[in-house]
Amino acid sequence: MPEEMTPDLVNEQPAAKPEAKAKKEKPPALEDKPFTDFIQQDFIPALKSGLESQGIQGIELSFEKKKVNVIGFSQSPDCWQVVGVWSSGYKQTREFNLYFFDETINGKKGFSYAESGGRASTLESFRIDERKSDLGLLVFWTLQRLNAQKWLIRN
Repeated sequence: MPEEMTPDLVNEQPAAKPEAKAKKEKPPALEDKPFTDFIQQDFIPALKSGLESQGIQGIELSFEKKKVNVIGFSQSPDCWQVVGVWSSGYKQTREFNLYFFDETINGKKGFSYAESGGRASTLESFRIDERKSDLGLLVFWTLQRLNAQKWLIRN
């Protein structure tokens, strides 16, 4: 004979399970900051530290919105640039520009360099094939590009 349901059995609720640990919310990624804040507060200090670890002393890094300093681009609109300038020790200055054309670290980027105060003659694409950039990758790629110029370590 089937068990009869009594009002006591109907109102019984299963024992409460201990609450699952609340998932900790991840802090937002550095790269999710507004573009200018990320560059000024995170990228420039990390890049300076990376350059100093490669033996570059006295480097001045700035973040400016200005014209592209490459021959033939004087009519182009202003864009955000990280500009690095230092003396190489041979009474010669070195300058590089990292351009952010879309005002985002994941957008179109360019690179140029010049020595002894001259204008850069070419504008190179910079890491255009990467879908997502982060702080570590941007610093690494910039150091790699400068090393390819033989400005960091002589081959």
